[in-house]
Amino acid sequence: MLENCTNAYSTCTIPDSFLALRMSKSSSVLIVDDDPDILTAGRLLLRREFPDVISCRDPQQIPELFATRSIAAVLLDMNFGPGQSSGDEGIHWLERILEIDPAAVVVMITAHGNVDTAVEAMKRGATDFIAKPWQNEKVVATVSAAVKLRQSRDETESLRQTNQLLMENSAGGGDQIIGDSARMKQVIDIVDRAAPTDANVLILGENGTGKELIAREIHRRSNRANQVFLSIDMGAISESLFESELFGHRKGAFTDANEDRIGRIQAANGGTLFLDEIGNLPLHLQTKLLSVLEQRQVTPVGSNQPEDFDVRIVAATNVPASRLRDPEHFRTDLLFRLNTVELTVPPLRERRDDILPIARHYLEHYSRKHGGSARRFSAASEQALVDYDWPGNVRALRHAVERAVILSKGPVLEPADLQLDDAGVTKREASVAIAPTILNLDQLEKETIRKALKKHGFNISRTASELGLTRASLYRRMEKHDL
Repeated sequence: MLENCTNAYSTCTIPDSFLALRMSKSSSVLIVDDDPDILTAGRLLLRREFPDVISCRDPQQIPELFATRSIAAVLLDMNFGPGQSSGDEGIHWLERILEIDPAAVVVMITAHGNVDTAVEAMKRGATDFIAKPWQNEKVVATVSAAVKLRQSRDETESLRQTNQLLMENSAGGGDQIIGDSARMKQVIDIVDRAAPTDANVLILGENGTGKELIAREIHRRSNRANQVFLSIDMGAISESLFESELFGHRKGAFTDANEDRIGRIQAANGGTLFLDEIGNLPLHLQTKLLSVLEQRQVTPVGSNQPEDFDVRIVAATNVPASRLRDPEHFRTDLLFRLNTVELTVPPLRERRDDILPIARHYLEHYSRKHGGSARRFSAASEQALVDYDWPGNVRALRHAVERAVILSKGPVLEPADLQLDDAGVTKREASVAIAPTILNLDQLEKETIRKALKKHGFNISRTASELGLTRASLYRRMEKHDL
């Protein structure tokens, strides 16, 4: 029986039947104090801001409360019982709470004369303290910050678990770094040396070469491997939402800002932040990003209080190195901040020795995935794979193999199953069909996109996949060429 506990809307005893219930939609604020006046005042004050407030006079009920409720924050008295002033009881129950839930957020309640004891409690894991007699505004602000901290910890843990799952799934056979060519050995050597450090890494390479895969491998081999790996497509974030998405915002900061929101940078705190398509970031936004990276602090929109963060930056771009080093396109100081270590992932056409090992890997993977029998390439298919230029690189090769596995009728894949002439531009076609007629690069890009769109009935996902682009990149190019 949970005795001596009340919620925000009643003072009745909570029955045993409640033990079967879990709070799934909202979390509770728990006040633990032996003074009934403090409990009443705390409930009346906090229920204006929080949907569920639990008060408890007996700290012995804490383990049971944590077992049956989702606790967002705890207000914990330092002393229980008459004549107690050492604060030892509060320290004991603080440590007990953190044993039950290491992510718990605990705010100590103390008298003015026991501030030193409260400080000691913070060294033991408490988040903050409130001195009695308290100021209502101070209490609400402190508890609000505590609840937000717990939300942030929960979001970070969720991202960490998701990231771990993705890494495990990746290790299971889908996405792996495959390549014994001299060019890829150079890349892997750089990864081996850079990963254990906290140095920022800039990855260059064409679309579809596996830049994010390299970034994940750097994270997996780093000291942050058990923390969050968070990927952001910088080309897909609108300029108007850039600061809100990366830095977070406070409630009321702008229209539709109905609640506080943690930014992507803070969400990755302790882990690795992957800034994909960094080369497409406009210059004026580059300035804002540079300032944050230099100061290692973010200030959420609508706030004046900067907040520290600790992330490792791995960035990637398909923009050619020569253009990236053009100050009119990319800030030199930001480039220096990002490319402490720089590596280039070579396109498939420059490492043809890796084409067949990659193709065979995906052939085995997709044969298992789609429940079919073991497949193999014919000699003619393998030659066709090696002779193909693969404008979409590994991504295009992967899709071609999966399509062949799904559509083929027998265990041996022939060149026709690969549909290379339909999937992209071959070397022969590039020299015969296009080069003599179109020499302007912008015109060539426009015509290529137009033909791909027409071929796929203007299906954006399929067109982007064939061209080796992200959907956001394809939309930008369509807008550029008025398609």
